[in-house]
Amino acid sequence: MKGKVYLVGAGPGDYKLITVKGLECIRNSDVVIYDRLANDKLLDECKNKCELIYVGKESSNHTLSQDKINQLIVSKAKEGKVVTRLKGGDPYVFGRGGEEGEYLLEQEVDFEVVPGITSAIGGLCYAGIPITHRDYASSFHVITGHLKDEEKELNWKGLSSVDGTLVFLMGMSNLKSICENLIKEGKDKNTPVAIINWATRYNQKVVVGNLGNIKEKATKEDIKSPSLIVVGEVVRLRDKLNFFENKILFGKNIVVTRARSQSSTLVDKISELGGNCIEFPTIKINETKDNKELEREIEDIEKYTYIVFTSQNSVQIFLDKMIKMQKDFRSMNKCKIIAVGPSTAKSLRDRGIVPDFVPNKYIPEYILESLKGELNENDNILIPRASEARDYLIENLSKICNIKEIKIYETILGEGKKEQIIKLLDQKIINYITFTSSSTVKNFISIIGKENIDKLKNTKLISIGPVTSKTITEFGLNIYREAKNYTIDGILEQIIEDSRRK
Repeated sequence: MKGKVYLVGAGPGDYKLITVKGLECIRNSDVVIYDRLANDKLLDECKNKCELIYVGKESSNHTLSQDKINQLIVSKAKEGKVVTRLKGGDPYVFGRGGEEGEYLLEQEVDFEVVPGITSAIGGLCYAGIPITHRDYASSFHVITGHLKDEEKELNWKGLSSVDGTLVFLMGMSNLKSICENLIKEGKDKNTPVAIINWATRYNQKVVVGNLGNIKEKATKEDIKSPSLIVVGEVVRLRDKLNFFENKILFGKNIVVTRARSQSSTLVDKISELGGNCIEFPTIKINETKDNKELEREIEDIEKYTYIVFTSQNSVQIFLDKMIKMQKDFRSMNKCKIIAVGPSTAKSLRDRGIVPDFVPNKYIPEYILESLKGELNENDNILIPRASEARDYLIENLSKICNIKEIKIYETILGEGKKEQIIKLLDQKIINYITFTSSSTVKNFISIIGKENIDKLKNTKLISIGPVTSKTITEFGLNIYREAKNYTIDGILEQIIEDSRRK
C-alpha cells in the first residue's frame, strides 16, 4: 500500500482557525507529525491509534533537525501510512513546507499542501491590527527575522522606504537590530510598532510602542518568542479594533471536570467568550454491559405510565439499547416522558422525542414535589439511571406508586492527570474550577489526593447546585459561587457575572 503526506497549515494558534480540509486530514491520518505552534487541541481530533510525533522547535532547541524531520515524514509514508505534517500558520509562509515538499518529490512520495491562515495576517487580526487599510497601508510585506545565512543582511534601505505594513516573523532575538536598521535607513523612530506574543491564543499579549522604544518595552514586559513584530501606521487602529482581548473571559483559566464526552458544550462556550478551558475529566461514563434487566423492561415498556430520564447519559444508553433491540420509539407512546434538566430534554428532542414534563428545578426534592400530586397507586414508573445516584427519589416515589429502577451506567474515575493540575494549582494561575455533580467533586479530590486539598482553598470553586455544593463543603472547602439555575449555562452565568464585576 502506498502512503501519502499532507502538509497542513494549523493556523496561527486558535484551533478553530484551521481549515475544513486541514481538519479532515488530521481525522483521517495514521500519523500526525506536529510542531510547537500547532494547537494541541487539534490532536484530540485524531482517530484511535493514530501515532503522534512531536518535532517542535524553539530557538537553539530543536527536537529534531529539519533533515531528520524530512526523513521521518518519508519513512512513515513509505510504510504505507497517511501522514499529516501539521505546521503552525501556513506551510509555505516561513514554515519550511517548500523544503519538505521538495524532499518528498525527490523521494517519490505523493503529497498535497493544505494552506493555513498565516500568523502574519490572523495574528494581527486578533490583536486588532488590520494588515492593510485604505487610510494607512495599501501593501504589506512579511519578512523573516531569522535568515538562513546569518552573515547576510536584509535590504534595510528598501524596507525602510516602503509605506506598507512590515511584519517580521521569528524576529524577537533580532528586535534591537531590526529597529536600529530601519531607523538608520530613514524610517521615522516614532513609527508605531506592536509586538504580539502567542497570537490568537488565550494568553495573547500585545505591547505597543514605536521604533525608538519598543525594545525597552518588550524587555520590561518579558516578551519572548513566539512573537510577531508589526511596523506601520495600522498599529494605531488597535485600540478601536481589539475585539479578541475585550471578550469577557479573555485570559481566564477555567477547569472543567466533567467527563470528556459531556464537556464539549461548556468547553465551546468558554472558548467563544475568550477563556482558556482546561479539560480535567474526573469522571468517565461506564455503561453496564449485557444489561438483561434493561432489555426485559424495554420488551415490556408498554406497562409503564412514566419514564424518568435523569441525565443525557440515561437518554443515550436507553434509546441506543432500544435501537439495538429493534424496538420502535413509538412503543413508548403510552408513557409520559420526564426529563430532568434542559440538557436531558435536548438529548431527547435530538432523538425525536418531546418530553411531557421538564421540572423547573433539577433536584430530586423538587421533582418529587412536582410529581406526587399527579401520581396514584396504579402508576408504574421506570427510572433508568446511574448506579451511584441518590436514593431519595426512588424511596419517596415508592410510597406512592410502583417504581422500577434500572442501573444502566456508572461513573468511574476519569482520565485527569494529577501532575498537570497540581502544577497549575501551585502556579496559582487557575481562575475557576467548575463542578457539575457530586461525583466530579469526589473524583477530583481522589485524583489530586486529600493531602493537596489545601491547594484549593484559594481557588474559586463554582458549583452547579446545592447537592454538589454540599459535597464540596463536606471536604472542608468553600463554594465561591453556586449556579442559580442548576445547569451548565447557570455555571457559566456565575463566571461571567464575577468576571464583569472584576
